Amino acid sequence: MNPPRILLVEDEPRIAEVMVAYLAQAGYTVDHLERGDQVLAHIARQAPALLVLDLMLPGIDGISLCQQIRLTSALPIIMVTARVEEIDRLLGFEVGADDYLCKPFSPRELVARVQALMRRSQPTAPVLPPLFDNDIASQRIRCQGQLLSLTPQEYRLLGVLLAAPGRIYSRTQLLELAHSEGAEVFDRAVDSHIKNLRKKIAAVLGEREVIHSVYGVGYRYE
Repeated sequence: MNPPRILLVEDEPRIAEVMVAYLAQAGYTVDHLERGDQVLAHIARQAPALLVLDLMLPGIDGISLCQQIRLTSALPIIMVTARVEEIDRLLGFEVGADDYLCKPFSPRELVARVQALMRRSQPTAPVLPPLFDNDIASQRIRCQGQLLSLTPQEYRLLGVLLAAPGRIYSRTQLLELAHSEGAEVFDRAVDSHIKNLRKKIAAVLGEREVIHSVYGVGYRYE
């Protein structure tokens, strides 16, 4: 079986060189383009399994490309940008990006996110009853029918993870998405909350692990 083919669109050669090296080492075949106006024709010829797309590109920008691709294709897309403002992240998802990376990022995080998105994009087996039921109205989560005794912070954190199975979140992302307004929080507080969540879930599921640590990156629910 041929290795999955990834299209990387990045106009900074030194960054692209590192990304290509890490993805190739992880077992992927990587095609690299530097201009946005080369992308659609390349996709039509090569049909990649996944697209890593920089936001700011010569020719056509990443947002416009994402919009055009989504008119005809469900190709998995990871968008990469140096912009960190919330509006840019939201805009990327609104036009169809499946995941988002903000520069600077670890090449290992890129590989981990590519692997996670590739898994999510594969055909799945018949849907089984979910392990968790998140009642957003009452802010209660049940695990196999048993109500979990969660603090407000634990509820928000677990809710974020459950909403996107397989997606890897960094500690910073979890803090941004799960902490309450005005609360003073730190990266390592996430580790403490995850530890408590694992204990409470283990009381129901035993040794089955559903919140996974991704070394050097963060956490995912799967």
